[in-house]
Amino acid sequence: MKAELESKLSATLLRLRMNSPFFATLSLFAPVCFSRVIETAATDGTRVLLNPEFFGSLPAVERDGVFLHEVLHAALLHVPRCGSRQAERWNVAADIVVNGMIAELKFVSLPNGAIRDPKLEQLSVEEIYSLLPSRKIATPAFGWDLQPPNSEALVQLQGDTESVSFGSIKDTGEDYWQSALAQAAVVARNQDMGKLPASLQRLISEVTAPQLDWRTELWRFLVHTPCDFEGYDRRFIGRGLYLEAVGGESVEVDVCIDTSGSIDSEALATFASELRGILDAYPKIGCQLYYADAECYGPYEMDRNSKLPAPKGGGGTSFCPFFEAVGKNQLAQPSTQRLAIYLTDGFGEFPRHQPWIQTLWVVTAGGLASDDFPFGTVTRLLK
Repeated sequence: MKAELESKLSATLLRLRMNSPFFATLSLFAPVCFSRVIETAATDGTRVLLNPEFFGSLPAVERDGVFLHEVLHAALLHVPRCGSRQAERWNVAADIVVNGMIAELKFVSLPNGAIRDPKLEQLSVEEIYSLLPSRKIATPAFGWDLQPPNSEALVQLQGDTESVSFGSIKDTGEDYWQSALAQAAVVARNQDMGKLPASLQRLISEVTAPQLDWRTELWRFLVHTPCDFEGYDRRFIGRGLYLEAVGGESVEVDVCIDTSGSIDSEALATFASELRGILDAYPKIGCQLYYADAECYGPYEMDRNSKLPAPKGGGGTSFCPFFEAVGKNQLAQPSTQRLAIYLTDGFGEFPRHQPWIQTLWVVTAGGLASDDFPFGTVTRLLK
């Protein structure tokens, strides 16, 4: 049995080597375990787990596709990135990403029933997860294949004396797969295979430079470093305590909420919640709120005790009026440090010239691609 399984696995690796130095190199980093405990195919984030009968029953091109599917789940850290999210919903989101990539390849295929959604598969897995319905999701064609370390299947696998393994892994941390992706990319470039596909480059960047939560990005704007201080906090001097005041707390923030017709009531509620989060987390900042569609409404002076004014808008989208308004504020208060935060889906008219103000775009799931924003820092508003 072991010789037969080794032969099938070796044939898959050989075909990958003939067709793609990148995927062939990446596959060499993936230990493989064959076990009947696994219903079809899966990964625990470290190994590729295969049912020998299922794997052996597939045509060669689908065998290669299923193997590569699990390798990509592992390499793109889909198991640890799930965190506390709903496991089944996350699994579907991750399958959409991986199957979309495999669909672009000419040398592998997937069994019938593999999940596809061309409208979503160019997004990050976190973004797809945010857009999927929260209700119960149908089981994918070959089962729930992302197995967390404490799953029932892995517990059973530990006691399976008939399992057959090939390869070993010394480091199960995220650095292992980040290094594997980097080495595979180098091999592909050195073998004159040209640039990697844009979709693959995007997925690699998700792992090698994962996106920060937008509030973390906001903190980076408001406070240059945790050790930047500007004198002593006068609130404590009267008590004989000379405590440094963190620089950046007194910055003025101009927040704009997109109220154009493309923003639904759920997105507006989310934007309002995020604004409240800003005010609660940074009570010392001065906040000016604007609403904007093709026109700009405001500003409204806001603090943590303010009641949110009723939204105005519902028309087309232009980002220009907001930046014109904050430009006038800067002329009126030239010495004030200001930051712009724009909560939007990103679809609209941008200013022809980059505004003077530092800008943080907070973009809804499914919004304009981050690379298409002509200026500012972009972060996604994800669940």
